[in-house]
Amino acid sequence: MQQFIQHLTTAGERWDSLAWKYYGDATLFGPIIQTNPQIPIEPVFEAGLTIGVPILVVDSTVQKRANLPPWKRK
Repeated sequence: MQQFIQHLTTAGERWDSLAWKYYGDATLFGPIIQTNPQIPIEPVFEAGLTIGVPILVVDSTVQKRANLPPWKRK
């Protein structure tokens, strides 16, 4: 069962800004969009929308490996 954080939007927030806020990577907005099919895909949110932000599980081994120089990533 996937867990979520409930986020209440403020005017002007965007899908990518939520991804940056919760994941530290603005390109990871896809899972947030998929979790919220009831929210229209618009450039910015209006204030007061409740959006479910899925908690993503990151494999720490992969994350540590990504910080290594290319010749040590085996």
